[in-house]
Amino acid sequence: MATENTLSLKAADNLRILSLSMVERAKSGHPGGAMGGADFAHILFSEYMVYDPERPEWIARDRFFLDPGHMSPMLYGVLAMTERYTMEELMNFRQWGSPTPGHPELDVVRGIENTSGPLGLGHTMAVGAAIAAKKIAARFGEELMRQRIFAFISDGGVQEEVSQGAGRIAGHLGLDNLIMFYDANDVQLSTKVSEVMTEDVAMKYRAWNWEVIEIDGNNHDQIRKALDQAIAVKGKPTLIIGRTIMGKGMLSPENECFEGLVKTHGQPLSAAGGGVAETIKSLGGNPEEPFVIFDEVQALYRARKEEIRREVAKWQTLFAEWSKSHADDARELERWISLDTSLLDWKSVEQKPNDATRNASAKALGFLAKNIPNMIVASADLSNSDKTDGFLKETKMITKDDFTGAFLQPGVSELTMAAVCIGIALHGGFHTACGTFFVFSDYMKPAVRIAALMEVPVRFVWTHDAFRVGEDGPTHEPVEQEAQIRLMEKLKNHSGNPSTMVLRPADVYETTVSWQMAMENKSTPTVLILSRQNVDDLPGNDYIQSLRVKQGGYLVQKGNAPDAILVATGSEVSTLVAGAKLLEEEGIKCNIASITSEAIFRQQTETYQAEVLPDGLPRFGLTAGLPVNLEGLIPHGTGKIWGLESFGFSAPYKVLDEKLGFTPENVKNQVKQLLNK
Repeated sequence: MATENTLSLKAADNLRILSLSMVERAKSGHPGGAMGGADFAHILFSEYMVYDPERPEWIARDRFFLDPGHMSPMLYGVLAMTERYTMEELMNFRQWGSPTPGHPELDVVRGIENTSGPLGLGHTMAVGAAIAAKKIAARFGEELMRQRIFAFISDGGVQEEVSQGAGRIAGHLGLDNLIMFYDANDVQLSTKVSEVMTEDVAMKYRAWNWEVIEIDGNNHDQIRKALDQAIAVKGKPTLIIGRTIMGKGMLSPENECFEGLVKTHGQPLSAAGGGVAETIKSLGGNPEEPFVIFDEVQALYRARKEEIRREVAKWQTLFAEWSKSHADDARELERWISLDTSLLDWKSVEQKPNDATRNASAKALGFLAKNIPNMIVASADLSNSDKTDGFLKETKMITKDDFTGAFLQPGVSELTMAAVCIGIALHGGFHTACGTFFVFSDYMKPAVRIAALMEVPVRFVWTHDAFRVGEDGPTHEPVEQEAQIRLMEKLKNHSGNPSTMVLRPADVYETTVSWQMAMENKSTPTVLILSRQNVDDLPGNDYIQSLRVKQGGYLVQKGNAPDAILVATGSEVSTLVAGAKLLEEEGIKCNIASITSEAIFRQQTETYQAEVLPDGLPRFGLTAGLPVNLEGLIPHGTGKIWGLESFGFSAPYKVLDEKLGFTPENVKNQVKQLLNK
């Protein structure tokens, strides 16, 4: 063991040198935490993590979710030891075009399982991955799907409120395939942890039904013993609290201890006044050439890679035998992994005419529950109101003792729920969706943004889409929320596409097609914005007619020589239809455009866009949110927009429509004013 630890400690010191040097070369970054956490990262990746070196996407691999993204040098360094990053790539840390940005970005091929940004989200996504792993094992067998989920959290992640939801849900579901290391070094970016927190973290996690193991997080024997113990735990997740030293190994220019200082958290060691050369020498490196993996360390990791190859080969043999004896299951597993939706017959979804679009969504979800066994849906304690219970009615809840269900009840925890669903999607093999009221999407924004950045196809189902929530009052009435999420569809992801698909269907048939689009979208999150109140079907509409929604927008009503074009999304379109009838009675002819997604509409040919919104034709827009929602479709000088410019009010929704001018009569009056008639 002494010889083993001598090499192990040298490898950890090697990782410390790499972490320190990346930050120094970039003149930017966070070296202290990476150097303190290096011992656990090295032990985990050199002795415990199982992955396929030839097929990184292997569904049964172990997964590592990093929560404190600022500790990216630690992760890049240890992955370089597994030969998934080069020294040149480490030297380009935080530089333009480099695969080693300041916070890790999703790259499964290189071993990055999640984009680590806002603290708390990373380990919460790990909870989702653990749920997915449990469910896939429940369907195809634990021997075949033996993956473990490892997470790494810091003091800041523990403090972020989302950690409460993650801890509660993981403990409640008994996720014994989840092992989390808490890097407890008592130092954060601007203070000592003791200055902001006195809670008993161990007691808190034990209260949530976690196994808690407390160790010296820089002691390699204790780390191994804790991991072995955690892997053996049944019926609950495990938190390993590792008391580590911030900036372990750091020295001053005078070769004095420079460890445990706040100022080494978020800046290069040299900027903090420390001794870079002295530290590297003390750790066994060459200050003139720090970007080196020691020969014996590289040999250690290559030997481990050969061990992993043998483990994977055994699995491949097992899988081949299983596939022969379970041919139907093997084909089903392939459909899960590929997220295949080609067999869905969307035209078979039967909708009730003139219904609320949230109810239409329930019909689509019920259809999915019966036809997509690898879909998990969640709701923040609102399933009977956001109508995700349409899915629940055709399946059952996921519970600690039964992961064959497909509905997750996360409780009142919108942000946690969103991050968990992202983790489910990141695991692979699962479609996922989560629901709440549109106004509470405010709680979810950090997770929506991370999903968009990672290009993960999570579906966000947001109901009660406007001031028509009525008697609930302004606290529950979204006004600015559509403008906020529409910004996400204007924002491009790194693939050059709209970062989020945002759909606000105008009737029940548009809702079916919107769900079809959401399920077929495998490259970005999708948002469905749905009404609580009943909405009149568009004239002559059905599923086939509504397939035009795939173009983002289309003409609901088109006539010869129109005087104006009326534009809206969602439930306001039917109000325009009624208003157009009144205008027609006075000899004013109007085309009507339903623009479910401006971003998709703008991807159509210029010819098509001009057919829907011809230049020179006066435009009138109606939106239950801020007028800015339609300014991209009705620029200044092309018409006018009627929207809501204040918070909502408490009253029955029909009264609110009347008081706020969302009536066919006001549409008539506003269009006449626009046309000076």
